[in-house]
Amino acid sequence: MGADSAGADGTGSSVVATLRSLFLGSGVRIAGTGVLALVLAVGVAFAAGFLGVPTVNEFQNEFTGVSDSTTTIGSKIEVTNPNPIGAGFLGVSGEYAIAMNDVHMANGSTGPIAMPPGNSTIDLETSLDNDRIPDWWVSHVRNDEQTTVNVNATVESDFLGRSVPVTQTRSIETDMLSSFNSTETRPVNSSSPLVSDPVLYVNETRAQWGEVTAERTGIAVDFYVYNPKDYAIPVSKLNYTIDMNDVRVGAGENTDEKVLEPNSLTQVRTVTYIQNENLDDWWVTHVERNQRTEVVIDFAASVEVAGTELDIPLEGATHRETIETDVFGTKDDTAPGNETDDDAGTDDESGDDTTGTDDESGDGTTGADDGDDTTATGDDTTTADDTTTGDDDGSTTSDDDGTTTDDGGILPVLDSHHARLG
Repeated sequence: MGADSAGADGTGSSVVATLRSLFLGSGVRIAGTGVLALVLAVGVAFAAGFLGVPTVNEFQNEFTGVSDSTTTIGSKIEVTNPNPIGAGFLGVSGEYAIAMNDVHMANGSTGPIAMPPGNSTIDLETSLDNDRIPDWWVSHVRNDEQTTVNVNATVESDFLGRSVPVTQTRSIETDMLSSFNSTETRPVNSSSPLVSDPVLYVNETRAQWGEVTAERTGIAVDFYVYNPKDYAIPVSKLNYTIDMNDVRVGAGENTDEKVLEPNSLTQVRTVTYIQNENLDDWWVTHVERNQRTEVVIDFAASVEVAGTELDIPLEGATHRETIETDVFGTKDDTAPGNETDDDAGTDDESGDDTTGTDDESGDGTTGADDGDDTTATGDDTTTADDTTTGDDDGSTTSDDDGTTTDDGGILPVLDSHHARLG
């Protein structure tokens, strides 16, 4: 009887000793048991809905600095931790990416976040590589000067294996060329004793985007030039420069000769090019000036008068335009460098970020008989000798039975499918 009792007691003691050895036999085992218990407790709490992944309530981005190579983006991400304790033990981190017209521009991550219960703000800073600007520019022009900005932010918990994404979408729009379309008559003076001024008149100007490649962006420009003289004036060369915030982004000359017939209006087309490799330098100035750019396109012509070649600046045909952007919708409209004037254009209440049109410049829909003048159809130049006559004041009249002829041009005109990409 005593022996049996002793054996039973021994067996019970052995079981207890084994359990103690397994769970409480050493410091390591005690710690492991604690971790296991915590994991089980968290798992049960998560399954029961007591724990959750922090969520993004709102986030804002803005340009906070720029250098020759990078643009700094500062981000404020407002998050909510729904748990009654800090979320550090959940392995929470944040990531975000910025794309403009599906062109990847920048991405950043926070690393581990030890956020307290309730609402808090995460400050994040990342860099945009300015070398990405030419790729974005190509997409912007091909898309009719429109860009969709997508910012994707994600808060995830490695411990819980879950993530909460949020996306912010914004559209920006610019208008670089429409104000170039004008039917205003502008005199061209040579300031030379060889010929009385004005030597020519520019009666109309029009511009449109031409062929856009990864290397360059074409702008097809039409001048409707009236020659008030009784003799023909050959044009041997047209020069152009394109500056954006005083950064030279394009320059060149077109050397195909064109003859301006006496007392006639002639359409002269030239194609100018922005060299896209220069656009990252322009972007630096655009950010420095609170996303504001002054575009200036200057022209000059070489003409032959009385056997002498004269270089004449086409000052009246200079194109000036102001473009503004607000990439993230957080630009301070009262910040220095963002003042607007009557010609610059301002944001409207419809939500368009930028406009850059001058309503007073005309829309280019009057002043020409040929309704195809606004598209690059492949006709280099058009003369209207039979349809237009004029006096020395540059005014013109048209006959209903006039004809249009093709005399070649300063530059070959772009194919019709290159007239407007996007």
